[in-house]
Amino acid sequence: MQLRPYQTNLRDAIYAEWQTGNRNVLAVAPTGSGKTVLFSHVIRHNAGAVCAIAHRQELVSQISLALARDAVPHRIIGPKNVVKLCINIHLTEVRRSFYDPAAACAVAGVDTLTRRKESLASWAKTVTLWVQDEAHHLVTGNKWDSAVSMFPNARGLGVTATPVRADGKGLGSHTGGVFDAMAAGPDMRGLITGGYLTDYRIFAPPSDLDLSGVKISTATADYSRVGLKSAVRKSCIVGDVVKHYQRITPGRLGVTFATDVETATDIADQFNAAGVPAGMVCAKTPDAERVAILRRFRRRELLQLVNVDIFGEGFDLPAIEVVSMARPTQSYNLYVQQFGRALRPMPGKSHAVIIDHVGNVVRHGLPDSPKEWALERRARKARQDDGGIPIRACPECTAVYERFHVSCPFCGYKPEPVARSSPEFVDGDLCELDAETLARLRGDVAAVDQDTEAYRSQLIARNVPYVGQLAHVKRHAGRQVAQGVLRSAIAWWAGHQRAAGHPDSESYRRFYHMFGVDVLSAQALNTAAAESLAERINLGLGLTATNRGGR
Repeated sequence: MQLRPYQTNLRDAIYAEWQTGNRNVLAVAPTGSGKTVLFSHVIRHNAGAVCAIAHRQELVSQISLALARDAVPHRIIGPKNVVKLCINIHLTEVRRSFYDPAAACAVAGVDTLTRRKESLASWAKTVTLWVQDEAHHLVTGNKWDSAVSMFPNARGLGVTATPVRADGKGLGSHTGGVFDAMAAGPDMRGLITGGYLTDYRIFAPPSDLDLSGVKISTATADYSRVGLKSAVRKSCIVGDVVKHYQRITPGRLGVTFATDVETATDIADQFNAAGVPAGMVCAKTPDAERVAILRRFRRRELLQLVNVDIFGEGFDLPAIEVVSMARPTQSYNLYVQQFGRALRPMPGKSHAVIIDHVGNVVRHGLPDSPKEWALERRARKARQDDGGIPIRACPECTAVYERFHVSCPFCGYKPEPVARSSPEFVDGDLCELDAETLARLRGDVAAVDQDTEAYRSQLIARNVPYVGQLAHVKRHAGRQVAQGVLRSAIAWWAGHQRAAGHPDSESYRRFYHMFGVDVLSAQALNTAAAESLAERINLGLGLTATNRGGR
């Protein structure tokens, strides 16, 4: 299998990290970018034995198929039914089996691998490379760590789309993980622009789901399963999933993520009753039945697959056109994985559709907003604070869009602000503020711009002692210098916006949501805040004091 250019670049970055002495490398690339294809290529060209590790039979069989497509003989360390499943998939997809129980290369389920630790000890010493799929699971002391620790003579490669954990633990070897370095591939928006992933539209229908009483599990840092099931079954989500699928995307191939088997079964039953052929898949679905359901889906004999935690991490279903989210999650990883199921291109598919019934998009933001990944620990939080622009759902058409838009880009509806007396009511859009508020903000700016001698005269009139006058005037002058740098940065930023064709109203909103302050209030910030904001703006523009011509 031939690598795409961005996969070749990521492969080279991985090898470069190994060559500099970093033993274990984490490769990061978006859902749908072909990480399995990439590490299959690495495995094929590795000298010595290899073990690729996954935590579910669906991922084991997917890795096994990738190796078969690369003509790599391999053993499968898993239950007999998984071995049989992989062989059948080989025969169906590549017309021959590459399963070899004596091969040096292995694909292993993590639980089976650790259970057979003693019997595999001799082979494990010959392994020169381990590969961990969905490597955000791998931190010191857990079962994934026990698995990779079986290979004392191997270097490591982990792959993930989201190198963060809901519990905040770091993946770096210096923060409780095992990885010494990170190799980052392209971001999701870059792959969409390049045509490797499809673009998307999001709809967020009104929902009566109440999660206020649902506890967060200390073990998973996600909603408790029992609480989720209760909350969802008290809501109208089961019927809403069917109704809004028929309203927005009738006849398209869709996957619905549900909280539990009972709810998934009810949703599938309602799809079928409404004339939409649907199947339900969960962990207890027999392998043969699961394979048959997927084949019927690919042949469009089924239009909906309702599942419980099956088609999330790493699962490849290229035919999906619609994802319906009926399972709330506090996990950014799970959210991105579910979202990404629909982003793989296919002939005739102009865009994917995401129908979010449970607030996941509002909770986590758009998955292709810029991210700064790191191997360090993160503070535990439900939503990533990455400076992304927040979103809103249109009350008219239920489409979701970023709040810098003045009106809904899909139906044209323009929400009226609840008030015009403060920037937060209008998303920082100075064009929407009333005259009195604008005058007040401009007065604050004028006070900063006041001549130092006029400022000194004011201090004298207020009977400020001479020593106090000197201190105040010095601070005032320093504030003006800092504001000069900030305003230069704002001017550069505004120039970029106009060059990109963005109208002023939209640019005001972008600035407010990106930097947390409106353009006028920014020009009245104190010295420290002005310096900090100028640095953030210039970093975003890739500017330095030298190349922007400032101080």
